[in-house]
Amino acid sequence: MQLNQSDRFHVRKVAVCGAGVMGAQIAAHCVNAGVPVVLFDLPAKQGDKNGIALKAIAQLRKLKPAPLGTPDLAELITPANYDDDLNKLADCDLVIEAIAERLDWKRDLYHKLAPALSPNAIVASNTSGLSITELSRALPEALRERFCGVHFFNPPRYMSLVELIPTADTQAELLDTLETFLVSHLGKSVVRAKDTPNFVGNRIGVFGILSVFAQAEKFGLTYEQVDELTGTRLGRAKSGTFRTADVVGLDTLVHVIGTMNEQLPDDPFHAHFGVPPVLAALIEQGALGQKTGVGFFRKEGKTILRLDPASRQYVPADAKIDESVAAMLAERDPAKKLKALHDSDHPQAQFVWAVLRDSFHYSAVHLADIAATARHLDQAMKWGFGHAQGPFEIWQAAGWHQVAEWIQRDIHDGKTLSDAPLPDWVTRGPVWEKQGVHTPTGSWNPREQRFEGRSTLPVYERQIGAPRLLGETSELETTTVYEDDAVRCWTLPAPHPQDVLILSFKTKMNTISPQVVRGIVHAVDLAESSFQALVIGQTGEPFSAGADLAAMLPAFQQGGGAALEPIEREMQDMALRLRHAQVPVVAALAGMALGGGCELAVHCAHRVAHFETYIGLVEAGIGLIPGAGGLAYCARRAAEQQAEAAPDAPLLAFLKKFALSVATAQVSTSALEARHIGYLLPSDTIVMQRHELLYVAVRKARALADSGYRPPLARRYPVAGRDAIATLTAQLVNMKVGGYISEHDFTVARKVAHVICGGDVDPGSMVDDAWMLAQERAAFLHLLTEPKTQERIAGLLKTGKPVRN
Repeated sequence: MQLNQSDRFHVRKVAVCGAGVMGAQIAAHCVNAGVPVVLFDLPAKQGDKNGIALKAIAQLRKLKPAPLGTPDLAELITPANYDDDLNKLADCDLVIEAIAERLDWKRDLYHKLAPALSPNAIVASNTSGLSITELSRALPEALRERFCGVHFFNPPRYMSLVELIPTADTQAELLDTLETFLVSHLGKSVVRAKDTPNFVGNRIGVFGILSVFAQAEKFGLTYEQVDELTGTRLGRAKSGTFRTADVVGLDTLVHVIGTMNEQLPDDPFHAHFGVPPVLAALIEQGALGQKTGVGFFRKEGKTILRLDPASRQYVPADAKIDESVAAMLAERDPAKKLKALHDSDHPQAQFVWAVLRDSFHYSAVHLADIAATARHLDQAMKWGFGHAQGPFEIWQAAGWHQVAEWIQRDIHDGKTLSDAPLPDWVTRGPVWEKQGVHTPTGSWNPREQRFEGRSTLPVYERQIGAPRLLGETSELETTTVYEDDAVRCWTLPAPHPQDVLILSFKTKMNTISPQVVRGIVHAVDLAESSFQALVIGQTGEPFSAGADLAAMLPAFQQGGGAALEPIEREMQDMALRLRHAQVPVVAALAGMALGGGCELAVHCAHRVAHFETYIGLVEAGIGLIPGAGGLAYCARRAAEQQAEAAPDAPLLAFLKKFALSVATAQVSTSALEARHIGYLLPSDTIVMQRHELLYVAVRKARALADSGYRPPLARRYPVAGRDAIATLTAQLVNMKVGGYISEHDFTVARKVAHVICGGDVDPGSMVDDAWMLAQERAAFLHLLTEPKTQERIAGLLKTGKPVRN
């Protein structure tokens, strides 16, 4: 197969070979994106020959975090076995091998698959570190140009990074095609890696874990202290190092360490590539971490215990980090922070400096061998390991010259894990002159000895607002149309549509304060007077965490619920202003869209949602009901669904799911589930790539305008009335008696039922939005006077967590 830029290669179907944890979850993410999958495994020895694949597919419905956007997507995965179903490969455009990390097993499988493959299929191995070149030798020569490595990180749905690894034979155009598919269709972040053991992410990340083992032992720190020091305080995963190892699986960790140990005998850091004795002892005892319930930590009741390496007993995990070290880690200035850690005599501070220094040292020594540029290495650590910054970013932010001198001094003094010197490019030439590896013109390529710009693949032209590394500059020159303390209205530069206005919030968590409400209305006014359409979207996440309770609290404290009535009415008027705007308003959703954020979105003409959008009317959690048109929307939408699907069916049949979702403060676990609940319409757009959100939303808004968009007419619609209220109330009584909800939950849920059914009216009564909003407003303001609601609001504002009372 010879691909060229004019080819339109479509991945219509994917085959995944290997129904283990990774293979099944890769299959799940493909069907999340609407790509059907054939999932292969060995034939079962008993019963249905597809039994192994069938069991894996069934397990996908139960796994947490959920690999599937909705459980029913499992039906898009076809089970298969290698004895009977190889003919199914003929329809597959992409074949991903994901079996166990055994070179001999993979070779045997390739011999079996090769004759059945489509002539144009792309073949890729999901190995986490085996040589792609070595694997390719098991394929016929004609297939080798269509073969590469494609390493997903676990869990595939949630981890952004995919490493793409070519061989010398891999066709360049094929890599571009596969990268485009991974980025745009599966929503992944791709790093091209060189074919070296463990590639980029695991090479640097696993070395970092080995460094933590070595330095923790050297400085005498306990596992919980290490996790506190290497967690969020260091800009890494909350679980730190050892808890993360328990979650990933200690057997998995031993495997990747073993790969480094066996395949990198000449690495100057090889002396530290052995499995640490404490880890080996745990494996020998069958303590594999979370999957067996015991590893570096174990849980007894509500008590967390940690392993004491000396006694091999589990003891309370209650050791703390020193307050002075915590203060150093809280320092915002990177240069001051690293200097304080470096200069301190405290063992905990010295530990943190040593771990960071080791990562700088190892990354610099091996950059030229494992990645094309420093950008690829930093991105791999951010996307694959959840680090806020990559090692080169941290180094550069803290002062390239000073940190380099510290590392060199530690090498000279024998404090480092290897005496390998820093490469010449670190301390002389362009990097030294620019004081870092990331610059506005690109990131350092040590092989080419130049700063190299980002990928020019067309797929990246669709990304708007993708994060830049420290030292890079954003090439996006936006134009501000209006801005105040709460909102910003702006437009994109050419070639993007410049007659579509974009509105973004500036509040914490993009909450909706009274000033934001007024900003939204002003944006609609601007769009109607000077633009073709309006997009409401943020430059980061979340879309909106809902109403800004803290901003409303002073008015409530001074005047009680009555003082909030004008604010409540203003929010409802804002929702109707969006719904009936004379230009199309499109909500660009990503992350949380909760409470008022959900209400805002459902009143727009269209929604473009990233797959990982979590939408819900959650006000019941603080003892309130939705107050900005949320229940009016639910009632109206249920009436529309009844008219479309089954006009003779009871309205309650369509209303019940909305009532239950609101009363239980349900939040969708994906955009697909939000569509199932009813917060997204079947016609709404779901995108897989987060950074394509604004690109798609702006063009959708422009297309609506070009098609002669008119806002919906204000119409009356039927409501379920008092009979449905009685039915829902009876169900709530059963839940209260059964202990599923508290007395105050019952009070709030009854208000939800009363409003969503249209109040105390006859079944089928025709009402309008004004009637529904009046019902909603009265119930909202009444609940504000309830002491238990006030307790919930106060508790949330104080702790950030919901109060159960």
